[in-house]
Amino acid sequence: MKLKNILVIGLTSLTLASCNDFLDVESPSSYSEEFVFSQKTEINRALNGVYASILVNDLYGKAFQRSFILNSDVEMMISSTNVATHNSYARFDCDDQGSEINKYWQAAYKAIEDANRFIYNLENSPLYNEEDAEIMQMMGEAKCIRAMVYHDMVVMFGDIPFTFRPASQLGGDYVIPIMDRKEIQDNLINDLKAIAPKMSSSASVTVERTSQEFAYALIARIVLTAGGYSLHPDKNNPKSYGVMSRPENYQDYYRIAKEYTNLVISSGSHSIGTSYKDVFLKESNFELISKGDPIFEIPFAKESTGETGNIQGPTSTANEGQTLGNNVWGAADGNGRLNAFYRYSFDEKDKRRDFVNGLWYYGNSTNNVSQDSCLIRSDYTVHNNKWSKLWANAGQFLNTSSGSTGINFPYMRYADVLLMNAEAINELEGPTKEAQESLRQVRSRAFDDQGAVNTYVTNAASSKEKFLQAVLDERKWEFAGENIRWRDLVRNNLYSQEVVYSFLRYLSVAMSNAGTYTGFEDDIAEHDGSNYLDELPEYMYYHVLPQSAEWRVDPSQVYGYPYPNTTLDILYIYNPYKSASQPATALTAIDGKTWESAEFYQWSSDSEPTNQCKYSFYGYIRHTEQGTIVLVKDGTEVPLEGNSVPSVSALPPVRYILPYPNAAIQRSAGAYKNYYGY
Repeated sequence: MKLKNILVIGLTSLTLASCNDFLDVESPSSYSEEFVFSQKTEINRALNGVYASILVNDLYGKAFQRSFILNSDVEMMISSTNVATHNSYARFDCDDQGSEINKYWQAAYKAIEDANRFIYNLENSPLYNEEDAEIMQMMGEAKCIRAMVYHDMVVMFGDIPFTFRPASQLGGDYVIPIMDRKEIQDNLINDLKAIAPKMSSSASVTVERTSQEFAYALIARIVLTAGGYSLHPDKNNPKSYGVMSRPENYQDYYRIAKEYTNLVISSGSHSIGTSYKDVFLKESNFELISKGDPIFEIPFAKESTGETGNIQGPTSTANEGQTLGNNVWGAADGNGRLNAFYRYSFDEKDKRRDFVNGLWYYGNSTNNVSQDSCLIRSDYTVHNNKWSKLWANAGQFLNTSSGSTGINFPYMRYADVLLMNAEAINELEGPTKEAQESLRQVRSRAFDDQGAVNTYVTNAASSKEKFLQAVLDERKWEFAGENIRWRDLVRNNLYSQEVVYSFLRYLSVAMSNAGTYTGFEDDIAEHDGSNYLDELPEYMYYHVLPQSAEWRVDPSQVYGYPYPNTTLDILYIYNPYKSASQPATALTAIDGKTWESAEFYQWSSDSEPTNQCKYSFYGYIRHTEQGTIVLVKDGTEVPLEGNSVPSVSALPPVRYILPYPNAAIQRSAGAYKNYYGY
């Protein structure tokens, strides 16, 4: 069979100017490759085509930001279905028939083929010269894109088809063989190591292009994945979901991570900055940050590609294709949600907490005249408010806009480099001063009290285990919505444990409302370091007011003030973090409006937990109709015994690895086979 029947091939005809705006120019595909790769301007246009291949919704435009962010204690997709499905990836319940998985597979291999083709033609160009900085930078950019896509495929699928050769060089009937992930990762690491020193620094390259610092950071990300735990198949038992293991030489990978994160840090090309919120507000306003936190952003085209800020942020509804009233930004899905308990994991003084966790959205008012009414999100999840089209300055979007926003997605940030550095050093040497400084830099941005930050870091450094937990916690609070948390948990073999606790929090609250208990309440409190589940508010009291309203309540007692969009109304919620959070009688009316209230965490029906609390982690842990909590091990339900969560070693692994699409298996004539119980 022809390779084109297995992988989508061909250099894309899209061309980009600065990657954020398309040029109306003749496609390079209308020229011969000999002509294209004989002129630097045409080579650059062909490189833009490689970038264009990663912008599609089936890859980084949407799927990476939505469909394939798996459930954890940070990101969350709720499900009420008590049967297996084709496409429920987030709850570890899918099969090889899923259409979204096939689209992602094809889009990824198209991007890889485009990069392979570009690299091959550039290497064989008469202009190719390793002393030519411009040529080497373009080569490095294509190799970074290729490595990025391959890396994410390995994380999601494990061992995959792998080649650095374009289809034209593979011969006739050829099926790319499956390669072991370790060999793939080693190839990617060595390829990036060779090209990175020849690339331009991000001090002179926009964050919409891959740079030397990005190549170094990507090496670190790949090696930490390679040196961490991952799910491996038991090929002798087709029913087995696999086993978690890491390579014996895993510390060698951590040494590389330390080396290459240190290269980024010592370059001085990036800094953490002073405002966490500012990073994402600037991205939402199409502003590029130079020498700051972003190292590489997926460069979407305004209102053409990429759903950043449509997936995230508050929902904004529209009728007849447009929004009315003050909402001039258009509809937004707002379905990239966060776990309902995520905000309770933050320190009260962490400035990230109230910025990220969104408790309101915009919908129809009761008279159905305006679509910009501010409504409270009384649900199983909260919005991820890091990005939103609503945070853009007025005029950036039309009230008829929807879907693609063109807001960039930060694939790699300096905060990630610092925390990878802290994790790698701690693994090799323990919590040294150098590791502590990397952690401190990230945490210091989120707090005003720097003395408290220093005390926190010093206490965390009392042991290697405590410091690793502090680093992973910091990553949890830092990277919501960036498709990182579940990967961190997998790499450290903690995913099964955190999924169990995430499930038990939802179920325990629901069963408590129904008048019963799971028996795991004490274990949850010990794990979380708090009994906050006992103090969750049954009601939240709020005002809907413009942000310009004169506010006469202590700001420390109010959630939601101030916020990026000052045109639309906002919810001022009175003390939403503790039980009995009812405002004092003297505060019952503000600017002529009385406090409204909404029920929260009332997740039971007919003395039973709701299905959303039973089945949102269906493929790994669920609550049966018979009232039993069961884990899923190799396709079999196993009761969760006792009143204590088992240790990680006693829990079955989470089947996070996705199956090869059935379409790819069929086209390979059986050369590709699924394991992991698929």
